[in-house]
Amino acid sequence: MSDEITPPPAPIAGAEGTTPRQYGRRALMLGAISASAIISIRPALAQTSASVMACEVPVPDAGRAGSAIAADGSVVPRGTPGSFAANGRVFKAADVKRAMSGGQLPGTDYDTNRAYMSYIRKLQSGTSGFTCFASLQMPRG
Repeated sequence: MSDEITPPPAPIAGAEGTTPRQYGRRALMLGAISASAIISIRPALAQTSASVMACEVPVPDAGRAGSAIAADGSVVPRGTPGSFAANGRVFKAADVKRAMSGGQLPGTDYDTNRAYMSYIRKLQSGTSGFTCFASLQMPRG
């Protein structure tokens, strides 16, 4: 037997007073916390995707109901030559998404569809339907 005393293991840099065993335990706890965060976030993202597909885009917005949509997507007075009556049409997100991919909005012909989609693409923050349209453009993970 030797009279030498073995020094305790050196603490890990930046963790004064923490032994490697304690450091490993902390790392495992952080891993468990991260895993539970991921498990709880995924259903929330799925729910968000479902709610996005349930939103609606009115054409035109309620503040301009009774107006028509010009071929370039601008809102014009009803009866303007070359415009399309909108009559406060409301399209579901799924319909708009399909039209963004080359499909057609329900109940529209080619020219009306182009005018309505031009209007939708021009929506700005604060306009009814903007948040719905913006969320359709966000990539899903």
